[in-house]
Amino acid sequence: MEIARGDAVALARALIKIDSRNPTLVPGAPGESGCALFLARVLQEWGFETELLEQVGGRPNLVARIGPRDAPSLMFAGHLDVVGVEGMIHPPFSAEIRDSRIYGRGSADMKGGIAAMCAAAAIAIDGTSRKNVVIAAVVDEEYESLGMRALLESGVRAEAAVLTEPTRLAICPAHRGFVWMNVAIRGRAAHGSRYDLGVDAITHAGLLLAELHALEQTREGALTHRLLGRASLHASTVSGGTGMSTYPDFCELTIERRTLPGETAEGALSEVRDAIDRVKAEDSRFDASVTLNTAQAPSDVSADAPIVRKLASALRAEGLESPIEGLSAWTDAALLNEAGIPAICFGPGDIALAHSAEEWVPISEVESATRVLAKLASDWCG
Repeated sequence: MEIARGDAVALARALIKIDSRNPTLVPGAPGESGCALFLARVLQEWGFETELLEQVGGRPNLVARIGPRDAPSLMFAGHLDVVGVEGMIHPPFSAEIRDSRIYGRGSADMKGGIAAMCAAAAIAIDGTSRKNVVIAAVVDEEYESLGMRALLESGVRAEAAVLTEPTRLAICPAHRGFVWMNVAIRGRAAHGSRYDLGVDAITHAGLLLAELHALEQTREGALTHRLLGRASLHASTVSGGTGMSTYPDFCELTIERRTLPGETAEGALSEVRDAIDRVKAEDSRFDASVTLNTAQAPSDVSADAPIVRKLASALRAEGLESPIEGLSAWTDAALLNEAGIPAICFGPGDIALAHSAEEWVPISEVESATRVLAKLASDWCG
């Protein structure tokens, strides 16, 4: 398929038509390889230097550059993987156009954004540019971010980065992190008639949940962030018990804690440990422990950072508003910031449509994002 140089809408539709479901989330899914290979070919035809990095078991990251090879870089980044399609109410990979929208899994999250950033770089960079744009199209963001981690470990760097996640064309310099925890509550198995012997682990889990609920009610008056509001905690899953007439000797809770910039995984674990201690102080038979499952750090870039100011200027130059907002979802921007690369999110589409039964991206936003990012790249790279 021939894609005219800089045609973001055609590129978005072509990418959406390629099934790139993450095989870790959807066993047997094809993964990102086909999408990476296609995008590499298109970008080569558009004049980019491309490299496929086989860093994650047959699922290649794509790195493409345009502009002076050894000059400083502006990074445009995004992920090629998408989630499953169960329950979708329209064909997931048709990329049909209706009501000036492109429909399909990954249209908002985030192939519309990837198409816009690639087209923008192709439009903006020419023989007069003093710097280059590096395109990073990575794998596995929807699960463990193995692609971005591998990319950074390989030494890819830039002065600043824009991730074209769906923000409805708002500038999003901050998002929460998350901590996933497992809580094991131990009881004592006994026949249902022997209340004198049994210790109900499930009821004890309820006591802990009530304590955590009370803690959650205190957050409105606690630490807040200018763009993100307050932190949060919720119970994700609960399992336990073996039968109707048996006191359950074990119950497991999984808990997600969304963290603000400045908060740590250890701090989130300590909150739960303290809640466990308070329950135990009321009932000596209560026996529970919490362990870390996984954690991802928050992301935060100053609203005065050069990448924010230049992107806002590019939006205004295109006659658009330049709102600065917090993003609700976690993104690879946090990993880039940890590596010392100021990274913000800006792209077409609405994060509320990500992973949903109906997913689409407005064509007008893909086109606007392309123009804005082209202006940003032109200004940044001089």
